[in-house]
Amino acid sequence: MAALQLEVVTPNGPVVQAEADYVGIPGELGQLGIMPGHSPLLTALTPGRLYFRKNDQNTDVFISGGFAEISENRVSILAESAELKEHIDVARAQRAMDRARQRLEKAASDETIDVLRAEAALLRASLRMKIASGS
Repeated sequence: MAALQLEVVTPNGPVVQAEADYVGIPGELGQLGIMPGHSPLLTALTPGRLYFRKNDQNTDVFISGGFAEISENRVSILAESAELKEHIDVARAQRAMDRARQRLEKAASDETIDVLRAEAALLRASLRMKIASGS
């Protein structure tokens, strides 16, 4: 069976261009598994772990959400940001998590703080930390 051609692209350029036997993506309604021969699909993605498998080797990627198009054994991911597990800067993610928590703590007394934005930043930072640690 033919392999999947995976491409993960951000505004800064491609992050992943690889062949895969399987791709797992964080869809809005849950995790989606894509194998060769999958039906065409266009779906929104949530922040989370994208992973792909080739020859029983998994590769993890953090994506900030975006869109996926699956067609003709091709998986195209358009994301605002994406990082391979080994490129995640854990210290930077920890600082982002700390800043988001501080903003959320201040939100009760400061109505100028955008709570939804702070919650989204906290989610992205915690997901990056989780993916970097392999849990």
